[in-house]
Amino acid sequence: MEARMERQRGTGYGAAAAGRRWKRAKQQKYLYLMILPAFVCTLIFAYGPMFGLYMSFINYSPGGGTFFHQFFHSDFVGTEWFRYFFTSGDFYTVMRNTLAQSLLSLLLGFPAPIILALMINEVRGGIFKRTVQTMSYLPHFISWVIAANVIVTLLSSQGVINQLLVSLHLVKEPIQFLQNGHMFWWIIAFSNTWKDMGFNAIIYLAAIAGINPELYEAARVDGASRWRQMWNVTLPALKPTIVILSILAVGNVLNAGFDQQYLLQNTTVLKYSDVIDTYTYRYGLQNGMFSYGAAVGLFKSVVAFVLVVLVNAWSRKVNEQSLY
Repeated sequence: MEARMERQRGTGYGAAAAGRRWKRAKQQKYLYLMILPAFVCTLIFAYGPMFGLYMSFINYSPGGGTFFHQFFHSDFVGTEWFRYFFTSGDFYTVMRNTLAQSLLSLLLGFPAPIILALMINEVRGGIFKRTVQTMSYLPHFISWVIAANVIVTLLSSQGVINQLLVSLHLVKEPIQFLQNGHMFWWIIAFSNTWKDMGFNAIIYLAAIAGINPELYEAARVDGASRWRQMWNVTLPALKPTIVILSILAVGNVLNAGFDQQYLLQNTTVLKYSDVIDTYTYRYGLQNGMFSYGAAVGLFKSVVAFVLVVLVNAWSRKVNEQSLY
């Protein structure tokens, strides 16, 4: 009898909760209508193409029939393409280059926007502050085609950097930056940092703008200098934003990029410039190994997903802050 009464109370509570949710949904119907286009676009362009992941487990090759006929009637090979990638001689080189470029970009590019945001926030001149902020995030809106040409021009044997080094007698002859494989990783890391630093700083500036001004007033009353205010007020307030962006950055550790590597690489540095994305493009599209390219891309996505889940769980346990 008590168990039945408990079930009835639970059912009644669940019905009441469902009724409240439905009432709230009716009150917010216009908000749901506003997000409907974004939901539909996400469904079509993000989740719809995921059926193509099946290509990783078949031996697909274009034939005389339609795409769907060839796609669903190709031979199922299971994990053969994954084993082929792991046992190939390219696996070590591609993973080494991808991890090296991503970790160097993370090492240079993650703290750079934080430092830039703190410096811009400390500037008191309005015009100078806006000018610096605009100039800093302008490279983000330049395509990699233009940015790569700028970088190649600067690093050429007759470029500004080599001329400056020679004129200062730091080197005897121009350095062949883009022909030196060991330098290529650093060139990519500095290029990514330069291009995205200003745009990423906007996120931190928005977080800084939301800090309660009374915290700074209390710190000034206690005799804190501007440096101490930044260290004891601004940085702790930025901690949640830093944690969230760090989790997302770790998830992109295998996403070293494609445009910058493809545009800046050449045959002399291919051993150091070839990453997962360029490798997938070369084998999947140029060589017509579509299933192999899909398998390599799926491997990268699965690793990124696992890293996000693990780092998020670790952050939630250690910092009590997480992405979800």
